[in-house]
Amino acid sequence: MTLRTVELQISGMTCPHCALSIERALTVTGVVSSKVSHRRHQAVVTFDDRKISLEEITEIVAGSGHYRVTDYHEITSNKGHKAHLIVVGGGSAAFAATIQAQELGAKVTMINVGLPIGGTCVNVGCVPSKNLIRAAETLHRARKSPFAGIETTGRLADFRAVIEQKRNLVEKLRQEKYLDVVAGRKDFRLVKGRATLISSKAVAVNGETISGDVILIATGARPALPEVAGLHKVEYLTNETAFELEELPETLIVVGGRYIALETAQMFTRLGSKVTILQRSERILPEEDPDISQSLAQYLQAEGIEIVTGTTLLRVQQKQKEVEVFARVGGEERQFRARHILFATGRQANTDGLGLEKVGVRVNEKGCIPVDAYLQTNLPGIFAAGDVIGGHMFVYTAAYEGKLAARNALSPAKQKVDYTALPGVIFTDPQVAGVGLNERQAAAEGLEYEVATLELKHVPRALAARDTRGFIKLLRDKNSDRLLGARILAPEGGELLMEIALAIKFRITVEQLKEMFHPYLTLSEGVKLAAITFSKNVEEL
Repeated sequence: MTLRTVELQISGMTCPHCALSIERALTVTGVVSSKVSHRRHQAVVTFDDRKISLEEITEIVAGSGHYRVTDYHEITSNKGHKAHLIVVGGGSAAFAATIQAQELGAKVTMINVGLPIGGTCVNVGCVPSKNLIRAAETLHRARKSPFAGIETTGRLADFRAVIEQKRNLVEKLRQEKYLDVVAGRKDFRLVKGRATLISSKAVAVNGETISGDVILIATGARPALPEVAGLHKVEYLTNETAFELEELPETLIVVGGRYIALETAQMFTRLGSKVTILQRSERILPEEDPDISQSLAQYLQAEGIEIVTGTTLLRVQQKQKEVEVFARVGGEERQFRARHILFATGRQANTDGLGLEKVGVRVNEKGCIPVDAYLQTNLPGIFAAGDVIGGHMFVYTAAYEGKLAARNALSPAKQKVDYTALPGVIFTDPQVAGVGLNERQAAAEGLEYEVATLELKHVPRALAARDTRGFIKLLRDKNSDRLLGARILAPEGGELLMEIALAIKFRITVEQLKEMFHPYLTLSEGVKLAAITFSKNVEEL
């Protein structure tokens, strides 16, 4: 591959939308990256000149609107040089970086240890948890029908079979989405072992020194455990072990009150376990608005989950086949007992043993690696991406960061991270889906905002399905009418997020949103109805 990077001078751009139009138009075969600035009237484009010519690029720019390339300047090309990227890690960020680096003409050495290839998501996170959550939901719905005249029954006949089916799915996706992607790739090497940095351009692994041009640290994170007396003397679970149980626990204590804790607690409850949640804060999901936390807590409690908030763990101990937990609740000491205890108390970056301190890479108090807007560490030539940098620990942000880090490391077309309109979903039932700001965040930023909340009992689809749990809440800027954020508590609420995310990203107003066609008797109609309620009483619709 022969890559060229050019700086184009472009006339006719007047606003950010012009730049976005040109960037979208340049999403074609042969163009590796493009960054357009309407203020500077320029674009930096990296492309493979065997697949697309500079003349074709100028024609694409002209054809995307009233724009014209008036001049260009060649920044650099990579003729005769094949850069070498060393990737430490084997998850989503690592694989996205590998693919991008090879598209940029680089060779890649990936070094992985710990979890199998694929990292947290496919092995012990997203894939197994969501598979088992859906299995538990199937059983739950089979046991309880909201429709008159319909009797349903369901039972868990073979817990091991459920776990084995999950394992098969994990192995299939690990092979198809990770191993097969890099199998047989030219200029790619996979090394199994623990890497230690010895400079900004070299690592040691299995007694071998591997040198390269740049290094990307994408080692992910692992479950963080609280400091509590007796912890290492009891048999405890985390998300890395809970989904491998061979027998369904009769009783289970879940320590934590955020997304991993809540998803897992409801899953095991629906499969038949008696679950108690112990949460340190005064409410579950403490970073969300109270209406989300309180409503979800009520739905979980209605399914039989005991939620105890404001707890401080004192000690734990193993007593025969059960774990005893002693905690202070409301100023009094209480005792809890269950067959298993699961800790879902946060994540810890995998930075120990990498030799970061020896080469001078900074690590913060939480063990995460701070990076700049281009995902570079404090040491030039060393980048980091994914869960190891903290922040947004999602598989899709890890992939985004890995790709961007590789591009910034190997290409002169630099681009800053942009988390605008980043969506997130908690896969409880009902789901908690959010994008943009919530009320607490909008107030903290001093924004003049307005809230519209639509209960699902006003959404025809929810009425027809006889499941009106939850609500849709939109926040808009009072002055511009643009959406600032949304929080949705609804069955399959995550499926509603992308419409709102796009509206935020591309500055679509509430007025424009509510004028769009939304099919009747779809859940997405609720977004339109919520938008209308900024100016009308829903009872009048």
